Amino acid sequence: MTDFNKLFIGGEMVAPEGQGRIEVISPVTEEVYGTAPDASNADMDRAVAAARNAFDNGPWPSMTPDERADAIARLSASIQARAMEIADVITNENGSVMSFSIMGQVFASTMVLDTYAGIARTYEFENRRAGALGGDVRVRRAPVGVVAGIIPWNVPLYITAMKLGPALASGSTIVLKPSPETSLDAYLLADAIMEAGIPEGVINIVAAGREVSEYLVSHPQIDKVSFTGSTPVGRRIASICGEQIKRCTLELGGKSAAIVLDDVNLDDALLDQLLMSGLMNNGQACGAQTRILIPRGRYSEVVEAMGDAMSKMVVGDPNEESSQIGPLVAERQRTRVLGYIESGKSEGARVVTGGGRPADLEKGWYVSPTLFADANNQMKIAREEIFGPVLTAIPYDTEAEALAIANDSDYGLCGSVWTSDFEHGAEVAAQVRTGVMAINTMAILDFNAPFGGFKNSGLGRELGPEGLDAYTELQSIILPAAG
Repeated sequence: MTDFNKLFIGGEMVAPEGQGRIEVISPVTEEVYGTAPDASNADMDRAVAAARNAFDNGPWPSMTPDERADAIARLSASIQARAMEIADVITNENGSVMSFSIMGQVFASTMVLDTYAGIARTYEFENRRAGALGGDVRVRRAPVGVVAGIIPWNVPLYITAMKLGPALASGSTIVLKPSPETSLDAYLLADAIMEAGIPEGVINIVAAGREVSEYLVSHPQIDKVSFTGSTPVGRRIASICGEQIKRCTLELGGKSAAIVLDDVNLDDALLDQLLMSGLMNNGQACGAQTRILIPRGRYSEVVEAMGDAMSKMVVGDPNEESSQIGPLVAERQRTRVLGYIESGKSEGARVVTGGGRPADLEKGWYVSPTLFADANNQMKIAREEIFGPVLTAIPYDTEAEALAIANDSDYGLCGSVWTSDFEHGAEVAAQVRTGVMAINTMAILDFNAPFGGFKNSGLGRELGPEGLDAYTELQSIILPAAG
């Protein structure tokens, strides 16, 4: 067990103002894994003030893009040096299996930072163009200012990097607010920040619960909020930012569809990709492909293959190399997922495999990988985000019907098409109203391309140069005409 007693504010570890504590419960043992301070409003005031001072009076915004890129690269290297330690902590905070913790939690994070180090070196922060009034105009992309980064528990370091990379590249400063469930790995990030020589106050890390998080969002010295999490919370943040005319990026929920076309050759490797597109990180991924749309002529064949493969998945201690599915992050999350499974049964969907808790695991918040068949798109399990290892197979007759089903959702974050004809697959993908579509791969994003959703899946985009755009303000400087 690890206990931390300070907060990372202004480039150093400082004692909190209050006495509140966060207990991080291991989803494996159901016991306390570690503790950290539960920040108060006063702590948030200090963190915001440190970030404000670093932006208004510090060197960071006026450094050259190359200098900031060098600092981002140093931070990436510092994180990489702690990769196994960070992966171990995240696995025991949220139940992510070790293989995913290493690649999806840690090294994906450093890849995002490395990508933004590269983008910062080539990004057009200023251009000069001919004006309509006879003189030239300089158009600048100025840093947005002080950012609040609200981090969820499912992929904490990776989503932190999605906010840190563009914020740092832009010249902005940031207050990071980790989730209480995963507040411990952030201390290893703080060590990496200090080792990388990031100027004091540029990055501040203060974990807290809901009320103090809302205080941060509404803080008058915050210029932009970047939030990843549930759609209901996103609505609340959007309302606060709207009232204050404050910039925000919201990456919210999803109920993504994987469209299996009739011509696909579902060999073992591709079937594994299809399954993991929905089951990655124990199904706790916003872009998970949890609605599997299958042509009726191949429905029995594909459902049988999926059910057989899922029934053989190893569910167990995420620290064990052999485990493919670990526990859910919290008891409340397991209760929620089991409730959806019961809903699917009561609405008439057929459980092909799974359907409850593993009988051989007495401790830990586990749910067996569950596949529903004979389902339709109006069932609750097809409409709402479950956030657990549950897939729903839905039959269709024509591609037009498949597209109609895929688009019949309140969400529009991700999606995929599975086919032997990649060009046709891309044509099908272009007709789905969703932010990211993949062809024959479990990948739900690319670091060089914008990521974000349509409809209730959010506002704005992260990653790629477009992700850096969101951390800048456009400023025009109009020069006089000659003479």
